[in-house]
Amino acid sequence: MDISDIGDRTELNFKNWLEKHRIPYLYINQEKETFSSVFEDKLKRPDFIILLENFGFILVDVKYKKINTDYGNFCIDFNETKKYSSLQRRFNLQIWYAISNEESDFKTWFWIPVSKVLELDKKTKTSSKSREEFFPIPAEEFIQISSNDSIDRLFSKRM
Repeated sequence: MDISDIGDRTELNFKNWLEKHRIPYLYINQEKETFSSVFEDKLKRPDFIILLENFGFILVDVKYKKINTDYGNFCIDFNETKKYSSLQRRFNLQIWYAISNEESDFKTWFWIPVSKVLELDKKTKTSSKSREEFFPIPAEEFIQISSNDSIDRLFSKRM
């Protein structure tokens, strides 16, 4: 299975979780021609806009990632996070990562706001395989939401 299939399957499982909890959302088409050229290299677009009653909305980038069992962390891409941070600051948006994988059968989602990724650890590491920079974020810094939990956990855990 290639990387786009894994990403598509992860997004489908996230969509199913939203549907199960009756959370309104908009899926953002990722085709290049559906987005303004302004965003080409400087900003990144997330996968979903989640609409939260009496709150507004948050943008969510859904990721398929496994915990690095040696270190107990998730590796969050440095360049992507910087682009999301720029989008967040320029347009006063809330952008979150939601991470899962087949090991949990997509029944647990690990959530973290982009702003917290940047606050937690300014020191990046470089992947020995891809040579890309990443933030090693400990799993305990994420808010875990199981398939039976409400999205309200995002806001009760943050305070």
